[in-house]
Amino acid sequence: MSFRTLSLEALRSFVAICETGSFRRAASRVHKSPSAVSLQIAKLEEVLDTRLMDRDARHVELTEDGSTLLARARHLLGINDETIALFQKSQVTGRLALAAPHDLGVSLVPGFLRHLAGVYPDLQVDVRLGTTDFIKTELKAGSVNLGLFNDISPEGDGATTLYAEPLAWLSLKGGRAVHQNPLPLAVAEVRCTWREAALGALHAADRHYRVAYSSDTSMGQVAAVRADLAIAALPISLADRDLSEAPSDMMLPPLPKAFVQVADDGSELAKVCVAVLVEGSRSQTPFAAE
Repeated sequence: MSFRTLSLEALRSFVAICETGSFRRAASRVHKSPSAVSLQIAKLEEVLDTRLMDRDARHVELTEDGSTLLARARHLLGINDETIALFQKSQVTGRLALAAPHDLGVSLVPGFLRHLAGVYPDLQVDVRLGTTDFIKTELKAGSVNLGLFNDISPEGDGATTLYAEPLAWLSLKGGRAVHQNPLPLAVAEVRCTWREAALGALHAADRHYRVAYSSDTSMGQVAAVRADLAIAALPISLADRDLSEAPSDMMLPPLPKAFVQVADDGSELAKVCVAVLVEGSRSQTPFAAE
């Protein structure tokens, strides 16, 4: 059996096509001509002996094998970039203060920190978890350099949207709370965007509910749902083997998307880290596979 080697440059072009949806835009990103990118994809398909994408004048669509390759390509490129960084003198040093809500402290921040440490090993990061009001206050006071937020609007005040995911009514699998009337809810603090979205949707649907559990963190809401005390409107990424979307026959009203945003203090150090976050957010589940 002859040994075959994948070209990292071709994989980078392949990922760029997937993220931009266009050979032309991908070529601009990787600083090659569209014809050179086309040749790279043809060579990838030859090495892998499969068709990776179908395209016409307007659209590029991944095949099943192309979707499989995308995740692996991102992983291989990440290893490549982190390995090169290990042998280069980091130009980014200092201490960064990052504030985030508790749910992102569990889902997003650990992977981001691992990636950041691989790219900028001399950078030190302090993490503070708290409510949205706490994060905004700390950022305004100059106590933190970066602040992560959840919002139901894609346009935050001076913030950059990283990605969006659906809010969902989460309940304990096989639990009784979702079948109660009035509907028992676990909610976060007043002015929480998820709380406002949940109560607004129930009011609009004229659905009876009661606040059965209140917490200043989303992890408190998750604990209440896991104990079958209530259901909660939370990002779908918080579903797990115990928590799932409420049964469709309960006819709960639809919820908006949750937008994850980042704001910074304007420092060069913060801008560098925002760039890493934005780059990571181009994947469907940012940093999840790190």
